Amino acid sequence: MKGMIQVYTGTGKGKTTAAIGLSVRAVGAGMKVLFLQFMKAKGLSEHKVMAELAPRLRLETVGKPFFIAPEGVIPLDGDGEWKEHVVVFPPGNPPADYQAMVDRGLAAAAEALAGGEYGLVVLDEINVALSFGLVAWPALEAALDNRAEGTEVVLTGRGAPPELIAKADLVTDMDEVKHYYQAGLEARPGIES
Repeated sequence: MKGMIQVYTGTGKGKTTAAIGLSVRAVGAGMKVLFLQFMKAKGLSEHKVMAELAPRLRLETVGKPFFIAPEGVIPLDGDGEWKEHVVVFPPGNPPADYQAMVDRGLAAAAEALAGGEYGLVVLDEINVALSFGLVAWPALEAALDNRAEGTEVVLTGRGAPPELIAKADLVTDMDEVKHYYQAGLEARPGIES
């Protein structure tokens, strides 16, 4: 069976949630899954249950307990506890330790995609890493091109670039129509985190 390239992108909620659901379905069908989360640290609610699916599902995180963003991407005015967990960097100059971590994550993704051990590889939030300049499209494209014949890959996150959308076999654009964040509600355990 030929593995496809799936992309879940857009401003709406549910991209990671959809990838988790697909991962559970794949495990249920006897597939081995690598769920590699870029720009996230361990401690999210899904990590507890995903750990229970080992060894059929392997979860790795490539992120620190803070979020990074290029200047001008995230409005830093207004209230919100989240602001103390954001590191803003000049475009093209991310923190070196964070960049090194993302580079190691991309190398692990390329190895998993090429190795044929996994029926499904999820690269959660890699679209954001691409749009922030932390991952270069040519490097990701090479990893996708070198994947084993039967390896399905899912790439999630806002801001999927046109090159990725053109290369993908399936693209779902989750459009935000209304979200309670706009009313000031922070992420809730079990729902958003």
